[in-house]
Amino acid sequence: MNAAHPPLYGLLLSGGASQRMRQDKAALAYRGEPQLLRAWRVLQAATERAFVSVRDSQREDPLRAGLPQIVDSYEAIGPAAGILSAQERHPEAAWLVLACDLPLLDAGTLQALVDARDPAADATAFTSRHDGLPEPLCAIWEPSSHALLLQRYQAGSYCPRKALMQSRTVLLPVPGEALDNVNTPEEREVMQQRLESMA
Repeated sequence: MNAAHPPLYGLLLSGGASQRMRQDKAALAYRGEPQLLRAWRVLQAATERAFVSVRDSQREDPLRAGLPQIVDSYEAIGPAAGILSAQERHPEAAWLVLACDLPLLDAGTLQALVDARDPAADATAFTSRHDGLPEPLCAIWEPSSHALLLQRYQAGSYCPRKALMQSRTVLLPVPGEALDNVNTPEEREVMQQRLESMA
């Protein structure tokens, strides 16, 4: 790695309320393993240091308690709270931000993102296969992205995707179905069937 490049840390977002799923998405098991732990292994292998993003009420949760944590220092505003909290904890680092609910994500997809990283940009992100826009929850946020994200937060705008759209973001091609996520019990059932058929 070029010594001038900010170090790359990993942030696994696990602080969501999972309201549509009606249970903690991070604890859902696919192929016999909670998806939080599976995502953690992939993220840890791709970054120099990794942390799990949690709300204060989740710190002692058995699934999360054994992992290095960054507790949200912003009110519950979604993923932006986790990203901003991490950036403030380690402002010297770039952050590979990853949602914990991507059952099809593989190490190769994450490595492709790391390999394509441009530290001179504000961010490097995949294109979403659903709308063609930047995918903020499997993306590398450079230190320079912090100012705009904070400015938008202070203005009451909490959407990290829109922050990427307003930033100098290197946009990578859609990585197939690797970033398909699961938000409802019905989607989980479909995903379980997909994984079984791929086994």
